Amino acid sequence: MERKLISARCGVINPLSIDDYIKTGGYVALRKALRMERIEILEEISDSKLRGRGGAGFLTSTKMMGLAKESGPMKYIVCNADEGEPGNFKDRFLIENDPHQIIEGMAIIAFATRANHGYIYVRGEYDHAIEVLQWTLLEARKHKFLGNNIMDSDFSFDIELRSGAGSYVCGEEFALIESIEGKPGRTRVKPPFPTSIGLFGKPTLIQNVETLVNIPAILTMGGKAYSKIGMPNCTGTKLISLSGNVKNKGVYEIPFGISIRKVIFELGGGIENNKKLKMVQLGGACGPFIPEYMLDMLIDYERFEEFESKTGAGAIIVVDDRFDLFDLMLRVVRFFEHESCGKCTPCREGHAQLVILLQKFIDKKASMKDLISIESLARVMHQTALCGLGQSSPTAIISTLRYFRDEYIDRCDIWTN
Repeated sequence: MERKLISARCGVINPLSIDDYIKTGGYVALRKALRMERIEILEEISDSKLRGRGGAGFLTSTKMMGLAKESGPMKYIVCNADEGEPGNFKDRFLIENDPHQIIEGMAIIAFATRANHGYIYVRGEYDHAIEVLQWTLLEARKHKFLGNNIMDSDFSFDIELRSGAGSYVCGEEFALIESIEGKPGRTRVKPPFPTSIGLFGKPTLIQNVETLVNIPAILTMGGKAYSKIGMPNCTGTKLISLSGNVKNKGVYEIPFGISIRKVIFELGGGIENNKKLKMVQLGGACGPFIPEYMLDMLIDYERFEEFESKTGAGAIIVVDDRFDLFDLMLRVVRFFEHESCGKCTPCREGHAQLVILLQKFIDKKASMKDLISIESLARVMHQTALCGLGQSSPTAIISTLRYFRDEYIDRCDIWTN
């Protein structure tokens, strides 16, 4: 069931050896790109129908073309490796096991869009990943895959490494930009979008790790061939971070179109200790909880978006029947309350009120009025928060109100006003 395309080298090569990477086809795609017209590269990515693997699923070719159309002496490529979403660890897996394909993907995009400089913004807690990237950048420069006149061409491009300070919100593109610029990690009002006014006020393309490593694969096999993998609206493969109460936790690469049930019971080996599955959270802490009867849903963007989940995040967290729904909700909300940058009122004040309301359900002191309040507040936050943190953090509550509403009602004292 697995289809290893971008994870084929993981566990096979020494990630610190550029020779191992080259021997297994590394930097062949970059060499090919340097012999192509820039528009040809953009057309190959367009033909592939590659969508962003970071969450929103935006077409990669659209962002690349947007940057390519921008003029000016300086344009940036940024790799978002600030994997702060609880339940996600696929980007760390790629960095620690096959880091050179990130460099190659960034360089190809830079050449196609005439970008000059790149940044990799990595989660500060990923100590080993940071060490691997530092060594990888040195080796890439030493072998002329970065720096001036790459591969003896007239193309020059280099990458700097930046690490975050533990802020979840810096995974949001504008907060990430602010952090690289040395400012507090807080989002900006948009538009304008980064492809027109981004890092240091210059045109900027931001992609996450998994998206970038697909670029060399696409150029190697061809965009049309890549588009035949997976589903027509979701091409290629997807890395899944499988965790929770499942026997075989880990990162799995599957073609789009596989059901969640198959991932859990075939790749994951089923539920630990033969417990009963209660629910599954999709996409990480900011994703929805779904009941067991929905596990036959196929993994693709459209189906996940119906539940306001981030397919690109790729997390599947399995929860068995030992866990209380409201304890889980409270943990999620407290996490986002702590991680909120505090810039906008819906997020700053909303999380504090959600904590109070959830505690009433845990203490079995909630009323039907509290049920109405928690649902209303969650939806207001979802619709009015300034960035993705405040917009997506209530998703867990909204989904449980939809699929596990009986548990809320059971905790309410219907006679209390």
